[in-house]
Amino acid sequence: MNLLKIFQPKESETFKKIIWGIVIFIIMLLIFQLGVFVGYRKAKFSYKWGDNYHRAFGGPRGGFLRGFEGKDFINGHGISGAIANINGNDLIIKGRDGIEKIISATDATLIKRGGTDIKLSDLKIDDMIVVIGSPKDDGTIEAKIIRIFNSENMPPAPGFLKPKGWR
Repeated sequence: MNLLKIFQPKESETFKKIIWGIVIFIIMLLIFQLGVFVGYRKAKFSYKWGDNYHRAFGGPRGGFLRGFEGKDFINGHGISGAIANINGNDLIIKGRDGIEKIISATDATLIKRGGTDIKLSDLKIDDMIVVIGSPKDDGTIEAKIIRIFNSENMPPAPGFLKPKGWR
């Protein structure tokens, strides 16, 4: 076989096969690299989410593998308590046993007082709220729903700190 004929694209069927083989190999490498990239991102998200779950939602102080006393269960999807501080779109909520969590509200966050939709600017320090959201990588909770409860109509749940002015 003459090597010069292989590299003459007009005349050589072998040259076309080699080029197609190289193109297919490069496409396979790109697909493999995309799979590695997606897998790495998913693993990183799962790892960080697991690391920050207890920071975001609070967990049993001694871990999960100990006796159940009924008071150390975590808030699975958010937190409830009194607003301790408001800083822009971030709220600091003081929950059970004085544990404070940072809540990040977005434009998509639904905020309700009773049956009425309200704005983030209508929230006040010491309002009793319940937040349902999801943890972020930095340990804060991204609020999806915030419900404000009227302090005159609702007594605090057991284990909550009473805010100032609570009857």
